[in-house]
Amino acid sequence: MDSYKEICVDTKDGVATIWLNKPDLHNAVSIQMLDELTDCFHTIEQMDNVRVIVLRGKGKSFSAGANLINMLAVSKSGYEQNLADGYKWTSCLSSIANSSKPTIAIAKGNVFGGGNGFLAASDMVIADENAIFLFSEVRLGLAPSTILPYVLTRINQQKAKHLMLTAKRFNATEAYSHGLVDFLIPTDKLDALLNSIITDLRKASPNGVKEIKRLIRELRHCTNIDEVSNLTANSIATLKVSTEAQEGISAFIEKRKPSWTMEIPE
Repeated sequence: MDSYKEICVDTKDGVATIWLNKPDLHNAVSIQMLDELTDCFHTIEQMDNVRVIVLRGKGKSFSAGANLINMLAVSKSGYEQNLADGYKWTSCLSSIANSSKPTIAIAKGNVFGGGNGFLAASDMVIADENAIFLFSEVRLGLAPSTILPYVLTRINQQKAKHLMLTAKRFNATEAYSHGLVDFLIPTDKLDALLNSIITDLRKASPNGVKEIKRLIRELRHCTNIDEVSNLTANSIATLKVSTEAQEGISAFIEKRKPSWTMEIPE
């Protein structure tokens, strides 16, 4: 992960913090950044020592969306190249959304266009109260195509239509009321809230976290009660016979901390 050019990664105490690292461009997203993010999430997926992922932006903004200079150049290269780039977006967003590890995104400064997709694909979003949001695509002759499936898991369709068709800027309070962000916090209290959430996540069983994320994904695609029953009954049965569950139940009865709890030195 040391070879990345447009992101950087800090790993400490069970937390991998991924930074979008083009602050001079307000972390505008290039295809290289998408490739690096996808690779990074896939790499972290295999790291047992990482329990939580935090996604942030260096500098003043989380992300100003796609790099328009790059986009204009690619737009002239034909349909096939642009199709390939579209798949880069879908692959990146999928790697975030389908990670088995809880992901927390931090929204600050400008959060425009595709930057909102990174938020929506994350499990939790903490927003600085001064952040500004914008679905800018329609002003560019585009649509928020690849991010839309993820945004619609957070914002209802009618509100999404309003925000995307008008390309109006909206503030962090509005983003919170729409459901795009989960926590709204003053700048000076943001890291304290983040650390509090991370502390709680370190106490959670890794397999339990992984299974919750899987169930939420798969339940969206169940079409009848039999599918729901089969999915959930098999889930709880599998978990109950696992070594991790037996350790967790034993620890609760014995009034001790389970073996997976990460204690961080003060």
